[in-house]
Amino acid sequence: MNVNIHQSWKPYLEAEFNKPYFKELASFVKCEYKTNRCFPPGNQIFNAFNHCHFDDVKVVIIGQDPYHGEGQANGLCFSVNDSVPHPPSLINIFKELESDLGIPYPKSGNLMRWADQGVLLLNATLTVKAHQAGSHQNKGWEIFTDAVIKIISKKMQGVVFLLWGGYAKHKQKLIDSNKHHILTSGHPSPLSANRGYWFGNKHFSKSNFLLVKEAQTPVEW
Repeated sequence: MNVNIHQSWKPYLEAEFNKPYFKELASFVKCEYKTNRCFPPGNQIFNAFNHCHFDDVKVVIIGQDPYHGEGQANGLCFSVNDSVPHPPSLINIFKELESDLGIPYPKSGNLMRWADQGVLLLNATLTVKAHQAGSHQNKGWEIFTDAVIKIISKKMQGVVFLLWGGYAKHKQKLIDSNKHHILTSGHPSPLSANRGYWFGNKHFSKSNFLLVKEAQTPVEW
């Protein structure tokens, strides 16, 4: 696995890349991509970091696993490639965006436009085998992405963390709440959203309110 990650992250993550767990993870991923159909494409594994550079991070959204269907995953959590039908969670994200900020429901589910503005769309696990959800969990990715969260918490100030659902909420312990803002809600998946745990959280307007308070430019969601 080639770690094609933007240079802004390298001073902070170089130590992780040299640890034994990461070397084992890299070998595992390389082997999986050679013998199986895996997502996202190899050159997009670190897309979240390549579109959101370290010094630009102002919002972090944490997902669990890349989409495992053909042509969906593009290295950004909850995001799909242009012209790909929107998965259920993304539909609910866009519905909340519409009711919160009055933004018309977007045609494309590609969230690269968010990432380019400083929204780190971080999956806890960065790769997956085709049609097998969770197939690359517990191989070392979570150690790496937990380290990313800790580094952002330690080195930066006033970042807004959006923790959606139980899995993401467990990451709260990695974040210094005295320095950063943490917004939590249910997951946007239909199971949680239809029980009333997602809609109305107003996380998009709240994030922008907090960013303005931190003298940051709000996100054009």
